[in-house]
Amino acid sequence: MNTSITTTLHLGELTVAITYKGIKNVHLTVHPPQGEVRVSAPLTMNPDTVRVFIISKLAWIRQQRRRILAQEREAPREYVNRESHLVWGQRYLLKVVEHQAPPKVNLAPKTLDLYVRPHTPQEKRHQVISEWYRQQIKDVVPGLIAKYETVMGVEVREFGVKRMKTRWGTCNPRAQRIWLNLELAKKPPACLEYVVVHEMTHLLEPKHNDRFWGFIDSFYPQWQHYRDELNRLPLG
Repeated sequence: MNTSITTTLHLGELTVAITYKGIKNVHLTVHPPQGEVRVSAPLTMNPDTVRVFIISKLAWIRQQRRRILAQEREAPREYVNRESHLVWGQRYLLKVVEHQAPPKVNLAPKTLDLYVRPHTPQEKRHQVISEWYRQQIKDVVPGLIAKYETVMGVEVREFGVKRMKTRWGTCNPRAQRIWLNLELAKKPPACLEYVVVHEMTHLLEPKHNDRFWGFIDSFYPQWQHYRDELNRLPLG
């Protein structure tokens, strides 16, 4: 039976969500878009020990929160003509074409052409483009997985694409399944490749420890550049 206990720690203006659960080590993360701070700690760890650990990391936490809060964010999309949209790291102007047929999306040299029936509402336009983005990732990822399965000596049984607020990807090593953030279709292709490699590496090492990063260095030596690129690019 999985047991977890969640508490909140207030340190001045900083609020930290702490979850005690059946793990061996403490994990500290800072999440976009608001710089939320989360700590996972072993159930047996004394709360005072956790507090001292967090205090020892305050300088790092504040640095990460400043970076996240300063990151550029895209304005909400309205899905109207001449609106700017990102595809694989490049900007295209949206061209809305009304037609009497099922909706579709075509990528032209300078425009992202959205074909919809007259009077199609904004939410439906958003849905059509989101599904198009999802398909772009699904078209590319099998080739990346096949490439790195050979290099790593692992097998991915399943992958999926979904919206995620705080992560670019996740991996379930036991199920050999990875999930990828839908927003990656807006980023340069090399960023998607980095995330695929990152999640596949968890099939060899579940934790972000020295062994894990050693594998990443071996499989994708330029990983730090593309991780930093993801952190610099506009958030959705």
